[in-house]
Amino acid sequence: MPQNLGKVYLIGAGPGDPGLITLKGKTLLECADVVIYDALVSSPILAMINPQAEQINAGKRRGRHSLHQEEITQLLIEKVQTHAVVVRLKGGDPFVFGRGGEEMEDLIQAGVPVEVVPGITSGIAAPAYAGIPLTHRSHSSSVTFVTGHESAGKYRPAVNWQAIAHSSETIVVYMGIHNLSHIVEQLCLAGLSPETPIALVRWGTRPEQEELIGTLATIGQQMEAVGFKAPAIAVIGSVVKLHAVLSVGVAKALTEQIQG
Repeated sequence: MPQNLGKVYLIGAGPGDPGLITLKGKTLLECADVVIYDALVSSPILAMINPQAEQINAGKRRGRHSLHQEEITQLLIEKVQTHAVVVRLKGGDPFVFGRGGEEMEDLIQAGVPVEVVPGITSGIAAPAYAGIPLTHRSHSSSVTFVTGHESAGKYRPAVNWQAIAHSSETIVVYMGIHNLSHIVEQLCLAGLSPETPIALVRWGTRPEQEELIGTLATIGQQMEAVGFKAPAIAVIGSVVKLHAVLSVGVAKALTEQIQG
C-alpha cells in the first residue's frame, strides 16, 4: 500500500460521562481529521470532535449494523492514506469487549501505524456510579469480567458459567441483558445461591442512568415488571448490598451532572 500520511488512534470514549474520557483522548478528538465512532458514544463526547473533521457513524448495536466490521477496518485503511489523524472512537475501553484488539491486528497487518488510547470501561464505571464497589474487604477480593453475548465462530463455543460461578466473588457481565435468564439459570446450576444479590445498571454514568436491584431468583420478574432493557451491565455478588448505603453519594453527583 502507499506510504501512509497519518496514523489511526483507537480511542476509548468511556461509558458516557464526558468527564471520564482521558485528556489524551480529548486532545486527539480536538485535532482529528476523521472520526469513525460507535453508537454508544455519548453526544457530549461527540461534541468534543474537531468541527472540521469528517465524522462517520459506524452505528454498531445489537441487530443493527450501519457498517460491518470488515468495512470499518477498510475505511480506516483508506482514510489514513490521506489524513494525518484518524480516530476510531469506541465506547468504554477498546480492548475490553470492544473488538479493538481485532481492529488493531488488521491495521498492523495492513501496515498502518496505529495506537490505542485506553478508556474507562463500563464494567468499572457503571457500578461505581451506582454505589457498588467491585471489591471491598468485607465482601469481595476478586472480580471476573465476562461477556453475556457471544458471536458465532469464536474461539470456543460458550462461556463456562460453571467455572465463572466459582472463579471470584464479584461477577460483572457485559451485554448480557438479552441472555440474562439463561445466565442466571447456569450460575444457579453451578451452585450460586438464588439469593445472591444482582444489580443491573442501565446507561451507566449518564444522566439517564437507572438501576435495578434484586437477587438471582427475582431479577427476571423485576425486569419484566418495569420493562428493563439494554444497554446495561450486571453485577453479581455480595458487593451489591453496598448499593443501599453508597448510592446516596453517587445520586447527588448524577444530579449535579444533569444540572451542570
